[in-house]
Amino acid sequence: MNGRTGEETTEGTTERMAQGMAQELPQGLPQATSERKTEQTTERPALTALRRWYTAAWLLLGLVPSVIAVGNDSGPAKWASLALVGLALAYTAVHRARDHAPVYLGALATGLGVMAALPGGGAALLIVALPQFWFQPLGRRAAVLLSGAAAAATAAGSLLRDSPGNAVAALTGYAISVLAGVLLHRLIADSEARATALAAELSLAQEQLADAHRRQGAADERERMAREIHDTLAQGFASVIVLAEAARAGLGGDPERTAQQLRSIEQTARENFAEARVLVGKAPHSGLTPGSVVPTLRRTLERFAQDTGVAVEAELPEDVDCDQQTRIALLRCTQESLANVRKHADASTVGVVLAQFPHAIELEITDDGRGFVVADARGFGLDGMRKRLAELDGELTVTSSVGDGTRVLATFHTNGQS
Repeated sequence: MNGRTGEETTEGTTERMAQGMAQELPQGLPQATSERKTEQTTERPALTALRRWYTAAWLLLGLVPSVIAVGNDSGPAKWASLALVGLALAYTAVHRARDHAPVYLGALATGLGVMAALPGGGAALLIVALPQFWFQPLGRRAAVLLSGAAAAATAAGSLLRDSPGNAVAALTGYAISVLAGVLLHRLIADSEARATALAAELSLAQEQLADAHRRQGAADERERMAREIHDTLAQGFASVIVLAEAARAGLGGDPERTAQQLRSIEQTARENFAEARVLVGKAPHSGLTPGSVVPTLRRTLERFAQDTGVAVEAELPEDVDCDQQTRIALLRCTQESLANVRKHADASTVGVVLAQFPHAIELEITDDGRGFVVADARGFGLDGMRKRLAELDGELTVTSSVGDGTRVLATFHTNGQS
């Protein structure tokens, strides 16, 4: 329920974002999707570089030729040209404080009309200046109207100077600029809309991936807890049941044996209680103290032999050294193997050999019981041991056949490190 609600909320947010882009982008420039003030909007580096190149082109190709054309003149034409140069310099300031763009563009349109009426100005100056109307963040409609006012002023000035050719060129350049500006604006707006949609899809995919990771983490934790419960509490309870049944059967015949079984039940229950505290986070660790794993394994084997009457032959060198995780895995593999012997093997002897090599530690547990077909074996215990060893870069090998006993070999690769 919660996951579906989250997906619907995300989809709704994405749809609203896409609709907002479709409504706003056609009315504004790529870097500003509405008519609100954008002085705090961070401009993309590519557009900033384009503005700078255009500023240079405007100065060199638009203003300088006009100034040169009236350099030898005097009077209004020369002063008008110089005034327009000052206006061009103001353009640089407006580039950084674009909230004054309407004032600047209005002055530019007026200046272009004045220059068209004077020597040295005309349609060429208008055409070079037209991109400025599209660079400002005023929206498409404002760009069309302001650039149209500039073209009309230029055409009027040209007609006053009796230059109809310049007037026609100015209007033609304006029409082409509108067509190119609208087309480019639409292409960039579509690109922005696609980028926004892709960003929304990426965000949704990231949320879904994070949710999948959380679910996988929860599943892994449940599996780990199930494995720990099986290897500790479940095995302990199984031992208690077997001991309780044996004690009840021997109540009238062997009081000493029955007392020993009751003590084993008590000890197993205490150990299960300690393990339960570990599993719920009320104790620092279970069954193992820092140092060698051998003393713990010896106690486990002694308890097994005492509870079952099965003979145990063990080779456990004291100098085996490994980290805490490997010690826990060695203990759990031993406990699981002995539990399987108790429940299934009907064995008379169990052999346990622990050995440390330069690049591995091996634990071998054998029994002379009835054996089984490994390929047909299905059980949580063996799978749990395999997964536990795999987490430590180890491997479990089980060899058995009917009537020939069983051999379990747990190998922990240490890469020369203890």
